[in-house]
Amino acid sequence: MSGAPFKATVNEYLEDLPPQVHSRLYTSPATCLAMYRLLPKLAKFFIMSMVFNESDVSLRDLDRWVNSSGKYQFNEAIKSMKSLHLLVEGHSGQPYMINLNSIFRTSFGNALTGGEVNNSFGNVVEDESEAVQPAMLDQYAANKWESILHFMVGTPMTQTPSRKVLSLLQHSKLMEENRTGELQITNEGFQFLLQDANAQIWALLLQYLRLAESLQMDPVDVLNFIFMLGALELGKAYSDTNLSETQKTMLQDMRDYGLVFQKASNPSKFYPTRLASMLTSDSMSIRSASSAMNSVLTQGAAGKAKAEEAPSSAKDSEQDADQVGGTAQALPDGAVILETNFKIYSYSNSPLQIAVLGLFVHLKSRFSNMVTGQITRDSIRRALLNGITADQIIAYLETHAHPQMRRLAEQTLDKKMELDANCKEGLQILPPTVVDQIKLWQLELDRIISYEGYLFTDFDNQQEYNTLSAYATDIGVLLWKDDKKKRFFVSQEGNAQVISYAKRKFRKK
Repeated sequence: MSGAPFKATVNEYLEDLPPQVHSRLYTSPATCLAMYRLLPKLAKFFIMSMVFNESDVSLRDLDRWVNSSGKYQFNEAIKSMKSLHLLVEGHSGQPYMINLNSIFRTSFGNALTGGEVNNSFGNVVEDESEAVQPAMLDQYAANKWESILHFMVGTPMTQTPSRKVLSLLQHSKLMEENRTGELQITNEGFQFLLQDANAQIWALLLQYLRLAESLQMDPVDVLNFIFMLGALELGKAYSDTNLSETQKTMLQDMRDYGLVFQKASNPSKFYPTRLASMLTSDSMSIRSASSAMNSVLTQGAAGKAKAEEAPSSAKDSEQDADQVGGTAQALPDGAVILETNFKIYSYSNSPLQIAVLGLFVHLKSRFSNMVTGQITRDSIRRALLNGITADQIIAYLETHAHPQMRRLAEQTLDKKMELDANCKEGLQILPPTVVDQIKLWQLELDRIISYEGYLFTDFDNQQEYNTLSAYATDIGVLLWKDDKKKRFFVSQEGNAQVISYAKRKFRKK
C-alpha cells in the first residue's frame, strides 16, 4: 500500500469495483441507502428526482437546474453517479438521455417506502433481559476504540487490542515491528491519529476490506454488513440468524473495533454502537458524533458522578442535541486556544488527546483540566519528520479551536464585509502569523530532496576516481560528487552498472 491509508475514501473504493459487484450490492436496500448518504448533495437531489420516475431524463434538463456557479458541482455529481454505475444509458438509446440503474431504483425505493427490504436493515428481536442502555454502549465503544489509539500512541495502559486488531494495524502499515520485535507507530500512523473518528474508522475498515479480499471473503457480503451496521438503531437488539457465515465472522471482528456489542450470555444477539451509526453520517453528524465520542473517552469518575446527579430530562436533551448536530453549550473536550506568540492551551485531561497534541507541540505544564505548551520550530520539524504535514496540523488546530476563537473570527470577517462588500477573505480562526510560520517550517524541509543510492570512496588514485565518476556521469546515474575528497554518489539503480564497469576496467589490479 502506498501513501497514507486515509487518502482512499470509501467512495474511491466503491468506484473501483466492477459493475457486476455493484449490481449485487444494489440488491440490498440498506446498502443503497448508505451509498446515497455518501454521495454529494447535488447527486442526492438528482437521485430523489429520478427514483420514482422511470422515464428517461435528459442531461441537459438536469444541467438547467444548476446555475452557472454550480457547474463544477454538477460535473462532480454526474461523475460520481456514473462511476458507481448509478446512471445508465436511457432506454431510448438517444444521446444525452440517462436513467437510474434499475436494480438500485427498486432497492432504494423499497428503502424509502418500507417495501420489500428482506431483513436488509437487520432483524430486530426483543431483549427479554435488562435492556442495554445507550450510555453503556457508548462507554463500551469508547473503551474498545480508545485501546486501539492508546496502543498506537504508546501511552501506558492495561488493555491491549486483540490479535486480529494488531494484525490489521500491521497490514495497514499504521504500525510495524522494530528490531526488538515490538510494534511501533509509523509515519502513516502519526497521520492517522490526527484524523477525526469517522475517517479513522473508515481507514481501518477499508484495510479490512482489502484484507478480506486476500482471504477470499465475498466483498459483497462484507460491504453489505458494514452498510447495514450504519443503518441500525442505537440501543436495539438484533439477531444474527439471517447473517451469512462471512458476516458472522465479521461480527466478531467488528466487536473488537467497538462497532457492535454482544453479551457473553447470548452471543446470538448484537447491539450496534454509536461508532457504527457514524459510518454513513454526513459531515455535521460526523462532527457531532466525534465530539460525543471524545467526551466519552475522557469521562472520569467525577464526571460520571455529576452525570448521575443530573436530571434525566437534562441528560436526554443533551444527547438529543448531540444526535441532531445541535450547538452544545458545554466546552468541547480538547478545545484549543492558540495565541500569536505560539503559546497553546488545551482544555483536556485525556491522556490520548494530550499525547496527540504532543506530536507537534512542546508541552510545558499540565493541570487538572488543561495543558499548556508552545509551538516551536523543533516541535513542528519533529512532526514533519514523522510524516505529519503542515496542513494536517493546521486542520487539527482549526477543528479543535475554542468556540470563542471561532466567534472572534466570525466577528472580524463580518466587520471586513461591512467595510468592503467585495472582500473575498475566508474565515481565519487561527492567527495568520502562526499558520504562515508552520508552513514556512515545512518549506525548510522541502528544500532538501533525499535519494537512495550508494557512495563510492577510498579510490587507489586520481585516475581511478576520474574514470568511474566520468562513467557514472555518462550513463546518467551520478547524483553528487566531491573532486577534492575523491568520492561520488550514484543512484540505487545505477550502482550495479558502476560496479560491473569497475570490475572490467580494473580487474588486473
